[in-house]
Amino acid sequence: MKVIVCGAGQVGTSIVRHLVAENNDVTVIDQSAELIKQIGESMDVKAMEGFASHPDDLEAAGAADADMIIAVTYADEVNMVACQVAHSLFEVPTKIARVRHQSYLQPIWADLFSRDHMPIDVIISPEVEVGRAISRRLHAPGAFDSLPLADGLVQLLGVRCTEDCPIVDTPLSQLSELFPDLHLTIVGIVRNGEGFLPTSSEHLLLNDEVYFVADSKHVPRVMAAFGHEEPEARRVIILGGGNIGCYLAREIEQHHPGVSAKVIEFDRERAEYAANMLDRTVVIHGDALDPEILEEANVSVAEAVVAVTNEDEVNILASLLAKRYGSQKATALINNTTYSPLVTTLGIDVVVSPRAITVSTILQHIRRGRIRAAYAVHDGFAEVMEAEAMESSDLVGAPLREIKLPPGLIIGALVRDGEVIMPRGDTVVRTDDRVVLFAKTESIKQVERMFAVSLEFF
Repeated sequence: MKVIVCGAGQVGTSIVRHLVAENNDVTVIDQSAELIKQIGESMDVKAMEGFASHPDDLEAAGAADADMIIAVTYADEVNMVACQVAHSLFEVPTKIARVRHQSYLQPIWADLFSRDHMPIDVIISPEVEVGRAISRRLHAPGAFDSLPLADGLVQLLGVRCTEDCPIVDTPLSQLSELFPDLHLTIVGIVRNGEGFLPTSSEHLLLNDEVYFVADSKHVPRVMAAFGHEEPEARRVIILGGGNIGCYLAREIEQHHPGVSAKVIEFDRERAEYAANMLDRTVVIHGDALDPEILEEANVSVAEAVVAVTNEDEVNILASLLAKRYGSQKATALINNTTYSPLVTTLGIDVVVSPRAITVSTILQHIRRGRIRAAYAVHDGFAEVMEAEAMESSDLVGAPLREIKLPPGLIIGALVRDGEVIMPRGDTVVRTDDRVVLFAKTESIKQVERMFAVSLEFF
């Protein structure tokens, strides 16, 4: 597949890394000579200094025979115009644009991105995606990552093994004996910063980050098996009243009537704006690093604090301060990936990466075959995917123990006629089953072929 990526920032670079790992033909355009030099020297891509929205630069990038354009520059307008030019002049089949400003995304203007006006196939809003991701984590207390799959019947969860985890040092092969009616499959482990797919003889160790797929109905019991029985947060304090903070507060107001939220915002004008747009959320104008402001917000009785200001350092310090003054859980938004491995050791429970979430959202639309969802974990070490089994697939019709699966692939669950099936050796995949699987990055091309529509890859 030939792809043009507009923008060589953090998101663009991460997308390019995924595409290159799967042997796609990738061209990158960016105005910054420094960023173009970095990406050109570090990856096997064609790197061009230029303007993503200029027809001559897109032509030089090979837009005439490109399969897809992904526009993730810092400017919404450049991303939108790049997609428009790619469509109107070069007939690029698939166009994806990152659009951050919320005014473009209001339902009243939904017709803007129709085929007759500005034909963009997929609009990615980082603020909305990050807000949704944080909301999911709030409703899975004890998990640092959470993703619903198969219409919510299955969940991917990430849990850290603490001293309270009763199954530390237990071989995975014994879990089914200890919990015979517990529907889960452990699909990935991150240990000392390195991710791997476990075998049945593997033991869980203290501080391991464990990814597992579970029947949604069993999630509370599965979390209890990992030593997490925290109640769902009812009192939430949001530090930062920007787009993400306001979106999260609005989500709580609209979908979680039993949860009360407060927002602390440093900028007076923004605090007034947030207070006007929110209905039952209390907005406090003040500094999230001021103990008196935290006390005014009753941080001592809050089950969760979510720090989503524009500054990583403020998010880290404010989270730690909130926990010191009594908050049970702290979630921090962190853009700089070098901070991520450090902050969990300091006591922050959940780290949210806007870059990783945006990349995962884009991946869903890059995947070929009958791939319904794709989500990158641990900085791209692997992806959890939801796919539809086709009659022609090698996966269909024989017991799993007889099928030679690609290396680096674990099947986590099947969904058939609304029923969740946890895979065993004698499990047989049928046509139209929804398959939830966990695949290392280098195996993804094989997974796509496994779920390809006839002749799609030939």
